[in-house]
Amino acid sequence: MTVMESVYQRIFLVGFDVPVILRSTNEMESILPIREKQMVQVINPFGLEMGSGLASVTDGVSLRPCCLEPCILSCFWGCEVSALQVALQAHQNGLRLCTPHHFQEALHLHYHHYQSFHIGRDSREERHTQVPADQGISDFGPLPREHYPLVAVLMLTEPEARHTYNIVASVTVIHVPDYKYNLSARVLFQYLLTSQGNMYELKSLFMSADNGGSGSPDSEQSTPSSKPTGQINRVKWNVVLEEDQSERTGRDCVVCQNAAVNRVLLPCRHVCVCDSCMSHFQHCPICRAFFTESFALTQEPAVE
Repeated sequence: MTVMESVYQRIFLVGFDVPVILRSTNEMESILPIREKQMVQVINPFGLEMGSGLASVTDGVSLRPCCLEPCILSCFWGCEVSALQVALQAHQNGLRLCTPHHFQEALHLHYHHYQSFHIGRDSREERHTQVPADQGISDFGPLPREHYPLVAVLMLTEPEARHTYNIVASVTVIHVPDYKYNLSARVLFQYLLTSQGNMYELKSLFMSADNGGSGSPDSEQSTPSSKPTGQINRVKWNVVLEEDQSERTGRDCVVCQNAAVNRVLLPCRHVCVCDSCMSHFQHCPICRAFFTESFALTQEPAVE
């Protein structure tokens, strides 16, 4: 049998003359090496989640901060999109935003209302923030908008703590519904600012639904409805998976169903395969997207 005959034997026509190519099981597809993403483990002293209850521009929203050190939660209602971009870029260009006063000055008062809360160490108490009724703000205009409904900033209170942690601020952009745009409340973007002037964007990891659900506490928060313009889109980003180690290792690889999942596939950010199975694929088993990089959730100890 010639090579050409072998090729044509794998081609059949089925229904409406659609060609289907059947590959032999012993044929091995060429797998290109996947680049290993170099990651650095850091301690993030800030955590912020959406609180319980309904949220709206007129009734306010509840937030649940959780910090490793005493912090100040600053809430900027109606913050201008361009003003936030300028402030974050200023941090990267030398103006270090490490105190609430610095952040207020960087925004140049381009917001409608400011409210702050003192957060104790490891406190998970919900804080309710709201625009005063006498300001008469019920919405932030038609789409596309020039103002974010709410920007929540967490910063360390004690100067000594600012020298302990590399991350000095957490900036969270939150959508709050109003009668003109009633999309449910959710986190749009989260950024971490470092003492060296870097900025990282936090992105959720997506665990397999069969293996315990998504890595995001709220699936709605994982899909931003819009993206800021300008240089903010080009900053580096860091991935954080807020899960207990025992829960993470309890999830099985969706391919072999044996080893624990340990690889994050990029850019889709699915966490669904083990170290061994990843080397046999170039497409994510969950979404079928082509992935170009990956990194390990946990590093195996070196063998002496």
